[in-house]
Amino acid sequence: MKLRLGLALFLSLLCLVNGLLPTPVLAEDTFSADLVEEEISLDDEEAGSDEPDEPDEPADPTARDAFIDDIIASGQKLFKKARGKAQRAHYKSDIYICKNFTVYLFRQNRDKYRMAEYPDVQLVIPDNLPVKECKPYYYGILWKDIPADKGNPFYIAAEFRYDKSLSYEDNLELAMDFMREVKRGDYFQMSADYQYGKGAHSAIMIADYDPETDTVHWMDSNMRGGKHADGLRYGLVQFDEEKEIRWWAEAFCHKNRGATIYRLRDDIIFANQ
Repeated sequence: MKLRLGLALFLSLLCLVNGLLPTPVLAEDTFSADLVEEEISLDDEEAGSDEPDEPDEPADPTARDAFIDDIIASGQKLFKKARGKAQRAHYKSDIYICKNFTVYLFRQNRDKYRMAEYPDVQLVIPDNLPVKECKPYYYGILWKDIPADKGNPFYIAAEFRYDKSLSYEDNLELAMDFMREVKRGDYFQMSADYQYGKGAHSAIMIADYDPETDTVHWMDSNMRGGKHADGLRYGLVQFDEEKEIRWWAEAFCHKNRGATIYRLRDDIIFANQ
């Protein structure tokens, strides 16, 4: 009897001790729900999610970039409107004369912009320098020198003048170096002697000089044109034309001729900013 009571007491104590000790955990139970979710998330990322990545927010364009974009867009609009047909470029008021075309595009878009240094001054674009003031060079090589405080937002970024003391080959190299300075939005002014005639021409560059193709892209009007049956001159509107810089250099690399690149200042701002 005493033996049974002792055995029962021993078993009771053993059960009590087991209840107080921590229960052993098997290896497959060590993964918590959080860890499982992390593993699934990682696998999905490696395999590629069906949901497209959010695109990066585009950088805000500067007012200067926006001004150039507006000018180029306006030129493209006129190009499309012309539908490849020559437009009248005869009378002084015709916007399809080369200089008038570039001025028209500027004036159509200028009211939205100003210069930070002169925020209350309306932007203006200078006329070509008069014939007498261009000497000893031919007309069309330069603009009038209007100061910024009078509204001129352009500055001379580069210029080429034929140097009679150098050989033609050396002049041509300098002319091509000059063309490599072209940037998107530049206003280009030259006095040329080339396949389309002799005289002044204005254009707007719509892309930076491309060193891989050695070319520039531009838009203009009346580079190519001629008189029609009515005795009036008509000119073609061109957009995204492309030529090697040598072609351009050869156009103005002649005695008493040359070209100038005019570029918008960096401090262009939105009006009323």
